Amino acid sequence: MSIREIKKTVRGQRAVDGAGVNLVRVLGRSDVYDFDPFLMLDAFDSTDPEDYIKGFPMHPHRGIETVTYLIKGEFEHEDSLKNVGHLRDGECQWMTSGSGILHQEMPKPADRMLGVQLWVNLPKEDKMTAPRYSDISKDMIPVVDEEDAVVRIISGDYKDKAKGVDPAFVKATLYDVTVKPGKTVTIDTKEEDNVFIFLIEGDGLVGDHSISEKTAVLFGEGSSIQVSAKEREVRFIYFGGKPLNEPIAWAGPIVMNTKEELSEAFSELEQGSFIKHD
Repeated sequence: MSIREIKKTVRGQRAVDGAGVNLVRVLGRSDVYDFDPFLMLDAFDSTDPEDYIKGFPMHPHRGIETVTYLIKGEFEHEDSLKNVGHLRDGECQWMTSGSGILHQEMPKPADRMLGVQLWVNLPKEDKMTAPRYSDISKDMIPVVDEEDAVVRIISGDYKDKAKGVDPAFVKATLYDVTVKPGKTVTIDTKEEDNVFIFLIEGDGLVGDHSISEKTAVLFGEGSSIQVSAKEREVRFIYFGGKPLNEPIAWAGPIVMNTKEELSEAFSELEQGSFIKHD
């Protein structure tokens, strides 16, 4: 078993998005090829509703999947497919924008808003697939309580002990992992996957390297990773996915393969022909 070494670390930066939401922008355009097939990662962590209550009013997406995972908090969402719903503590929403969707995400006041939104790139052949939703309720996320860690399996499988959802396009593996104080967790990885973690609560250790909270750690090649907690537990989100190795053309909420496809998407937005499936 070869343990993956650190290839790159990215420290999240404070940013404002939507109608005025304060968040931590972890991954963005400068990281897309290193973290392929993952495009963007935003983190939310606030006890002040004024940081996020203005939300993300109706906006378009094409060519990506958005994965919103809430550890604490509540979101209301609705979209051009006439879906309306709620996302609460310990729940996840996996949205495939495909050929195009308009949606809004409006956080509700809570004691704490803690979670992430991930953008997963869609393969070239699936960019224009029909939009779809997968709402992942708390009871759909298996929990494995081990001696060293508690692992919640959002997607993929974990040590043949439990399985989360099976994504339709990029077969990404997502875990929510809490390492117990003073313990070390070893997670097996698929050799072909690009793998990174995001420390959402607490500082941890990767090998001899001390990693601060709100930092993403990209790993090199290998068959496993190891993460240790110090005196206090550390909680991180694990992401694994096979790189697409395709060109990326990204503007705002739309990610395609060429500038021409981007231009076409924005022209369709202006002309009212962006939505292909109702």
